Amino acid sequence: MTTDDAVLTEEREPGIFVVTMNRPDRLNAMSHGLVAGLHEAFEDLGQRRDCRAIVLTGAGRGFCAGADLKGGDGPPPGTEGMNFVPRNLIAQEHIASLHERIHRLRQPVIAAVNGAAVGGGFALSLACDIRYASTAARFGAVFITLGVSACDMGTSYFLPRLVGASRAAELMLTGRIFDATEALAMGLVLDVVEPEALVERALTTARQITAHAPLAVWMTKETMWQTLDSPSFRHALDMENRTQIMCTATGELTEAFQAFRDGRKPEWQPL
Repeated sequence: MTTDDAVLTEEREPGIFVVTMNRPDRLNAMSHGLVAGLHEAFEDLGQRRDCRAIVLTGAGRGFCAGADLKGGDGPPPGTEGMNFVPRNLIAQEHIASLHERIHRLRQPVIAAVNGAAVGGGFALSLACDIRYASTAARFGAVFITLGVSACDMGTSYFLPRLVGASRAAELMLTGRIFDATEALAMGLVLDVVEPEALVERALTTARQITAHAPLAVWMTKETMWQTLDSPSFRHALDMENRTQIMCTATGELTEAFQAFRDGRKPEWQPL
């Protein structure tokens, strides 16, 4: 399967793109081709000024079943002839850097979790800014069941921030699978809908996001995640203050006030 086959990208509406992992026969398990395809898709969309929001989902019954334990597509790119440790480290970094790429992307990424999201697939959903789930979704930080640390691919960073340290510890130390209802109760996902309504649910939020000024959306995502890691309240305020003044320099605030006086929607500038 080529990279192009493994990942499908579609502009569903102006400014809103849907990225679909397309290995349904393997529950979209992370082959090297799939990971490379996701890197390419998000790198391309991240550079597109007309891309305002992204929905990530999976084809078939799974969102992403984690690493492809059956392999089948050879060693990671560029590792031919390497010994075990550097080859596997490169493979690990190749996957983990995908999650970092999504986290650092200027556009918000919405996970539409349609089925199993376990292991690396669970971590992939955590890297997204917002998560919705279908009633068929299942989640699990299952790394520990394979004899390795549950702290993998960003899970130990994102999960405690999303559901709290105690809940994250329980999920990571047990490696248990939990359903969409429980994910909703703990705040991991924001809504649970029937499978046929899932992508539309994610698109509804994407439309609400893209109604706002492009730079304002970019700076909101970037600043929120940076202030979440702030060493102090003062540091967070300083970051917010400088970002806010930068945004007002675009003229968008003046346009918003004028649109309010005129009784119309603002006309935002492109990036």
